[in-house]
Amino acid sequence: MRSESLAFLEKLLNTPSPVGHEARGQRVWLDYVKRHAEETYTDAYGNAVAVLNRGGSPRIMLAGHADEIGMAVNYIDAEGYIYVRRLGGVDAAIMKAQRVTIHSRKGPVRGVVGNVAPHLTKLEGDRKVPKMEDLFIDIGTGSRAETESLVRVGDPITLVDEFEILRGDLAVSRAFDNRVGTFAVAETLRLLGADRKKFAPEVCAVSNVMEEVGLFGARQIAYALKPDIALVVDVTHATDYPTVSKILHGDVKVGKGPALTHGGSSHPEVVRRLEAVAEGLKIPIQHEAVSGTSGTDTDAIFWTRGGIASGLISLPNRYMHSPVELISLRDLEQIPQLMAGFIRSVKKGDQFKVRI
Repeated sequence: MRSESLAFLEKLLNTPSPVGHEARGQRVWLDYVKRHAEETYTDAYGNAVAVLNRGGSPRIMLAGHADEIGMAVNYIDAEGYIYVRRLGGVDAAIMKAQRVTIHSRKGPVRGVVGNVAPHLTKLEGDRKVPKMEDLFIDIGTGSRAETESLVRVGDPITLVDEFEILRGDLAVSRAFDNRVGTFAVAETLRLLGADRKKFAPEVCAVSNVMEEVGLFGARQIAYALKPDIALVVDVTHATDYPTVSKILHGDVKVGKGPALTHGGSSHPEVVRRLEAVAEGLKIPIQHEAVSGTSGTDTDAIFWTRGGIASGLISLPNRYMHSPVELISLRDLEQIPQLMAGFIRSVKKGDQFKVRI
């Protein structure tokens, strides 16, 4: 991966962007895309948009969501310990014994999620799987008043884990879901920016908010932009590691290229065009099927304003919704190449309609 792009990815991943509190990450994204776009702006809830080839036709929206899962301060007890509420799909079992940052209005506050030593529980039989209400955070204070002088109910919380190259092109981070999507749409603008006179569509790259709690940002911005076509980038579950059933979850491997989704909200003509572009560019692709919803922003975008022809491009991701999400940087690089190729293939007047 080019050094400037890798530096952007690392900064994007390491900048906390918990659900509903995405502003800091959005600033990083906007500072990067403004070099390659004709116009950038944000809306009321912080969805960020970068436009290229304004007035072109058709209008294509490229979307990735900026938010990451996290927690929020929910209650402070008399001894100053903090109890939490989840923000998005947090697994309470892997939150125990983690270092965290509470993003207070006075600045970041470090803490740890408490974990009872096994010596103190060995007489209690099998240890139960923790629930969110069992988790507590210790920030080193001794009373409710002392804790409340530093944080307050509602402050968001993220894990401390940051980006690291594990081996070769494999990288690990807490928030690939889904900064890789916002990275990919930004990189697509960069690839297109040098030859903006050589393609027909207007391109609206979007870094949208609040996907993890209901696809809300995508609903807002898709309605406002009214695109003709949408390409959504998210992560998908890699199934190439022990204990995961390929029979149930399909066969998706890290390092074997991005995955295209078939069924549900993915428009068959958009998928067909993506397949043709991938073949022409010699980009390896994988395939996955859904019987209904995809669990991504595509589900909110495709039915907006009577229907938007949409496609979902996914990055294989091991250990999703954990501090050690693992992806291939080579897989990631291929997604903006694929989207840029798709955009160049679309001519003025092209329509994507189901063949009947």
